[in-house]
Amino acid sequence: MKTTRLNVRMSERRLNKLRQYAAIKDKTVTQIVEDWVDRLPNKNIETVKNDADLFSVKPTA
Repeated sequence: MKTTRLNVRMSERRLNKLRQYAAIKDKTVTQIVEDWVDRLPNKNIETVKNDADLFSVKPTA
């Protein structure tokens, strides 16, 4: 699988929070982001626009 780099701007507070969460879960930040993306529904764009729950982040077990 070919990988691509993703640059995201966020506050230092949020980045630290993400890093802490990844460490607690014994995962990399990349793995946390990939897991979140994989949970996104495979819907067409019109359906996604109306999906209020799409971007809510739920803790993983």
